[in-house]
Amino acid sequence: MRIATRYLASEIYRSSAVVLLALIGLFSFFNLIDELDKVSANFSLGSLLYLQALNLPTQLYELLPIGLLIGAVLALAGLAQRNELVVLRVAGVSGMQLLLSLWLITTPLMVGAFVLSEYITPRAEIQASESSLKLLGRAGGGRLSSGYWFKENNAQSEMRLINIGRLNDKSTVADITIYEFDQNQHLQQFIQAQSGYFADHQLHLQQVQRATLDPNALAALDNATTSSDALSHLDSLDQLAINTELSAERLLARILTPERMAITDLVDYIDYLDQNQLQTDRQTVALWRKIAYPFTLLVMITIAAPISFMQTRRGGAGSKIFIGILVGVGFFMANQLALNLGMLSHWQPWVTALLPSLLALTLALISLIIIENKQRWGRKGQSLHEH
Repeated sequence: MRIATRYLASEIYRSSAVVLLALIGLFSFFNLIDELDKVSANFSLGSLLYLQALNLPTQLYELLPIGLLIGAVLALAGLAQRNELVVLRVAGVSGMQLLLSLWLITTPLMVGAFVLSEYITPRAEIQASESSLKLLGRAGGGRLSSGYWFKENNAQSEMRLINIGRLNDKSTVADITIYEFDQNQHLQQFIQAQSGYFADHQLHLQQVQRATLDPNALAALDNATTSSDALSHLDSLDQLAINTELSAERLLARILTPERMAITDLVDYIDYLDQNQLQTDRQTVALWRKIAYPFTLLVMITIAAPISFMQTRRGGAGSKIFIGILVGVGFFMANQLALNLGMLSHWQPWVTALLPSLLALTLALISLIIIENKQRWGRKGQSLHEH
């Protein structure tokens, strides 16, 4: 069985690599065509190709499950066409033994998927965002027309709103506006700065204009009375350091899609949102999906097993490959549907993240059992009919 497992592994790895190269090449080509209109005197074709190269790990991350499914179906269908699976069955290899071998083959891919998910893709995404900022002046992500917004609370129940108009690179920002409120949510300070950077748990502002409101300003406005003292004070400062829980990493977390962040960064960002009483549903679901991502490959290879057994009995590799493609696309759509339904219906995060995989795994195992025992059930039924 070891020799057979190695042979199956070589066939599946080779087929999956070819499928992934084809899919990545196809999607990269379409992305390149879509982005060609951005090429100008300030943004060369070489810069566009560089950004496309930085997106390759992300594309591999997204296409790996469906690539493995199609590659496994292609490999097993080829083995079935050459009657090699029939030889294994005749040698006494049951469907469940074959499935266990397929799971063993998938284990190294799961380790590779974890490395890709945790280390390669997040760093490539950060580098792509920084390069996009430098080359195009934008990085996408959760940006409103007014910029990026962050909310912070301190131990005294005071609140701060931070608006960052532009990100220059990983740690430097520009066009910063800060609103500071007291415990009663009355505005205390209004700060504007041309630029700033994050360092040592502080936001260092440069070229600052700070307006400080007098505590009696609100009462004076309510009573429509005049005061001999100024109700606000305006200061011009070259530099100003503000203690903040916001950091360069948490700033980039706002830009990145949650599923493409490393688990440690995602946990840190969720903790930051929790501390400041902000919604974490999307990020929590993304965390569960990140944890479940390597096991998605196990689901894909399990789906490939009954398809391959159907191939041994009915023939026609092309139709089975087509079924594999349809199942892969259907699984992707079910994942997205579960995400949207879970967010709208307030499902538990683990349910939203794991439900499609668990359902697909259950259906695949049931199909494998039915196909495995169909012939035996048929013989029993024929015997009963004769009696």
